[in-house]
Amino acid sequence: MHRHPISIGTWLSLGSPAAAEIAALCGYDWVLLDLEHGCETDAALPHQLRALRGGTTRAIVRVGAPHPDLIGRVLDWGADGIMVPRVETAAEAVAIVEATRHSPRGRRGYARTVRSMGYGLKVESATDSVVLAQIETVAAVAEAAAIAAVDGIDALFVGPADLGFDLAARHDSRTVADCLPGIVAATQSSEKAAGILVRTPEDLAHMRDLGFSWLAIDSDISLLREGMRRHLEAGRALS
Repeated sequence: MHRHPISIGTWLSLGSPAAAEIAALCGYDWVLLDLEHGCETDAALPHQLRALRGGTTRAIVRVGAPHPDLIGRVLDWGADGIMVPRVETAAEAVAIVEATRHSPRGRRGYARTVRSMGYGLKVESATDSVVLAQIETVAAVAEAAAIAAVDGIDALFVGPADLGFDLAARHDSRTVADCLPGIVAATQSSEKAAGILVRTPEDLAHMRDLGFSWLAIDSDISLLREGMRRHLEAGRALS
């Protein structure tokens, strides 16, 4: 079985450059800047990307939909890669990859003056952008092997909340846990990586043993919320 190195990240949904900078200073391998469910619009994204500049933490941006113009703008602004929600077919995966690559490998527009090119002060890096396709529906689980086989897809990333919701909505008797081994097997057949979001560090070892290597732990919103609740409960207990 091909083993990918473990890469630890976290979800940043507040749209805060300070949160991004703190995550980088803490040493996360990557952060997910969320344009699908996050609190800020894409106009706030460059400020978060600047907060990561100069460090080793990779910026992965989840776009709200696989629109080529949005994908191109995110990469022009300097994101290291993208995550795309609800990818369900190989054809969708091909179109997503093409949106991240310049001609002749894709259909991404080319500009010398964008941030990723140093506003015209540097040549473009030959490194391809990371592309993570989210597996979040029953249909996506069935097509996972075909999606993973697409050249340019680096990893399948499970969205547990969406997948669990879709399973229940379709009266599918399987749980998210039931689907995970098959998704990992689908990635291994193409020597791609598998990723997942977990809520507690205690889940990490189990997911690693299943074969997941892109591991995101919790989110800035959750960490802030739960920290505040704990402190408030401690204060209220003094009454």
